[in-house]
Amino acid sequence: MPTPSVAANAYASLARLTEPSALAKSAGENSGGPSFGALLKDAVSSLSEASHKTDKQAQAMAAGKANMVDVVTAVAETEVAIDAMVSVRDKVIAAYEEIMKMPI
Repeated sequence: MPTPSVAANAYASLARLTEPSALAKSAGENSGGPSFGALLKDAVSSLSEASHKTDKQAQAMAAGKANMVDVVTAVAETEVAIDAMVSVRDKVIAAYEEIMKMPI
């Protein structure tokens, strides 16, 4: 089960992606901040790192070198990151579908 701090960190990362002040800046002129693609790439990279950490913890547990709590925590962090990424993906797809329904 994911800890509240893990969930809070995941949602804080997502909140930074959609922060109104950041969106307002990018809506005007090009503010030089990171693009949506760069933010998405960072999120996928973070998910990949969490996955690798989980794999390393599981291998260490199999070798008898890791604590069960560390393995469960790593798995929970990865699960929260995946859930957050799936939620973002669903929102992006819903936005795309909504745009496609608009009359030209």
